[in-house]
Order: sequence, then C-alpha cells, then structure tokens
Amino acid sequence: MEKLAISATDLTKKYGERTALSHANFSVPAGTICGFVGPNGSGKTTTIRMLLGLISPTSGTGTVLGENISLPEKYLPKVGAMIEGPAFYPALSGLENLKVLADLGGFPVERAEELIAKVGLGDRGGSKFKTYSLGMKQRLGIAAALLPNPELLVLDEPTNGLDPSGIQEVRELIRDLANRGTTVFVSSHLLSELEMISEYLVMLREGKVIFSGRTHDLLAGAEPIIVAKPEYEVDLTKLVKLIEDTGHAVAVRDGAVHVTSAKEWAPTLNRLAFEAGITLATITTAQQTLEETFFEMTEDEA
Repeated sequence: MEKLAISATDLTKKYGERTALSHANFSVPAGTICGFVGPNGSGKTTTIRMLLGLISPTSGTGTVLGENISLPEKYLPKVGAMIEGPAFYPALSGLENLKVLADLGGFPVERAEELIAKVGLGDRGGSKFKTYSLGMKQRLGIAAALLPNPELLVLDEPTNGLDPSGIQEVRELIRDLANRGTTVFVSSHLLSELEMISEYLVMLREGKVIFSGRTHDLLAGAEPIIVAKPEYEVDLTKLVKLIEDTGHAVAVRDGAVHVTSAKEWAPTLNRLAFEAGITLATITTAQQTLEETFFEMTEDEA
C-alpha cells in the first residue's frame, strides 16, 4: 500500500455561516512534490492551517505522516513549514537568526551554516537580515523550515519576490529535497513553476477540491487548444463572436483567443477570420498548460 504523507477525508471548516473548506478529500504520497493551487479565497490557507494543527476542523479528519491531525504534537516535530512570509530579527545576521531558531527548537546549531549554504545564502550569511532583499528573506525562511530535517516540508508561496535565477534555485532545492525522500507540499500562484516540479496536484475552487491526482493525468486529459492573436486588438471582440457562433469554447488571455478544439480546426479558423476581414498575426496549436487548464476549471466560478 502506498505510504501517504498527507490525507484528508471530508475535511470541512466553517466560520459561522461561511464555509471556508467543504468536504475536502485528497492525498499526497510520501516522497513526492505536490502543488496546491486555487484562486484567492479558495481555502488553501485554511487547509494548511488545519494540517499544521493551528486550527481545528469543523468536521471530517485528516492525517499527516500517519498521525491524526487532532494530535499535532505527534507529527509536528517531523514537519517544516514556511507560511505567510518569514519573520526574523532585523538586527541579527541570517546565520545568527538561524542559530537562535535552532537553539530555541532544540536542533543542532551546526545545521545553521549547512542550511545557509544549501539555500544559496552562503556569501551573505553574515549580513544583517534587514539588508536582505525579499528573495533572500524567502530563502532564509526555507532554511528555517529545514532546521528539523523534516519528513514533510510545507511551503506557502516560496518563490514570492524572487528573480528568475532565484526561482530556479528554489526549484532545484525542492527537487533535491524530494530526491532525498522529503515530501514537499507547495502552494504557489506560479503555475508554470508547479507544472515543472509537481508530480501531484491538489486544486481548490470555492472551498472544494476539484482535482486531486497526478499532474500528468490532469494535463493528459485536457483538450487541445488553438491560440490565435489578431493583428489589431480592435478585432478581438469580433473574433470571439465569430468563434462562439461556431459552437467552440473560447477565452481571451493576453490579447489572444484560446479556443478549445483539435488542431485540425486551425485552418478553418484562419479562413473564417480572413473572410470576416480579420487578419491573424499568429495562430498556433498546443496541448493546454497547467495555467490554461487551471483557468478553464476555475474561471466560471471566479
């Protein structure tokens, strides 16, 4: 039987009349990277807080590392987490901050230097935290989450504020951790990044799980699309109407139409646009990306 790092069964959280999470069911296999996605207000933070024992569910249950979430003291020593941005002493260096946290948590202090290097801050470990950029602060937050040498690492927007090279470093760090057996549960709005690193996905919409499973299975089941961009933006509305009249589903993103259709319909679309006096600057066919699939599954409720 597959070992699970996280499982949820009918997990529900209500605040008065408002339901933040409704009967959520999902599981995260141990040793994998699982992306956690959903629009703002979909219940991601509420779910993470329940998994970490910070709030109690209204009903339903869950397990973390084989222990019931009603007994967080049994699993939290084996969990590292960075939620809602890291907080450190401004006047202390990054290394000093980690050493303080290690001492408070009862972790080996020598891990601080090892982790500073691991997250790419080796040359700035002696600099005061207040001099760090936002990206450096994020990396130090990840280092702090790794102090307990966790079996499960929970990260909320770990690439927030990072430049492309910083994002790549965090991506490589997450992959390295997973290769060493650490389960990484990562919430992020950068869906292109999650598509690159996540083997599994849990997707929320308005407090409900709308997908839980392998990333590959979600993308393989997505319909192909045609992306067409008119030469003149003024023609965009006219192009959308033309496509809708043929019965095809269409959405507008970044000044282009995204049509759910097999690639064989692309020449027909090109001809219809030409006959309607619309010049297409570009027309391409592709399988949907995670971002496109996400928008398709959530935009109706957004």
